[in-house]
Amino acid sequence: MFFIQELEKTITLHPSYFRPQMRDYLIHKLHADVEGSCTGQFYIICVIDHEKITPGKIIPGRGDAEFTIHYKAIVYRPFRGETVDAVVTSVSKMGFFAEVGALQCFVSKQCIPSDMPFDETASPPQYSDGGDQVITRGAHVRMKLVGVRSDVGKMFATGSIKEDYLGWVTQLLGNITLLPHPLTHRVLQSFIGRVSLKNFVVRHDHLFPNLSEWS
Repeated sequence: MFFIQELEKTITLHPSYFRPQMRDYLIHKLHADVEGSCTGQFYIICVIDHEKITPGKIIPGRGDAEFTIHYKAIVYRPFRGETVDAVVTSVSKMGFFAEVGALQCFVSKQCIPSDMPFDETASPPQYSDGGDQVITRGAHVRMKLVGVRSDVGKMFATGSIKEDYLGWVTQLLGNITLLPHPLTHRVLQSFIGRVSLKNFVVRHDHLFPNLSEWS
């Protein structure tokens, strides 16, 4: 889910930037450093407010100054049991990998319905029910997250499509409902990066609650 989180970032500035435009540079560097990054607990999607920039503290022996910026950001944190829409990136006899924005998920063969066996003779490789439902690279799937693992600067998930209303879907683009918020397009574009906008479903009930209420 998407949340609003209060965060802080310490930025070191070289003396050559000590001029009237210093604040603008600090804010620009904040956006460049944190947007699209992963803390290991969530992805920082978009900075939406800069609440406070502390006075700079000179680093002894260097002349550089450290500034701490307190800011609010929209973050994406996946939860176990959450239903998400994803795009398949690779398929093998062990299962398939899919992307939910920047989050990579793996669905093992045991978590795929038995009526969709792996067809290794097909080109490209795929899971298919012999009809319209074909899971291959580029296919859209709806899955439930059954596990989420955090690492330094990364997150990974495992999923399942072995339940009702999960699995292959025809076209996610028709399901998109844009949020009633001027930052909607920027937030989505920041999150999905190189993945197309049509790979996401964001509904009106996802109105960015505060992450601290869910932690």
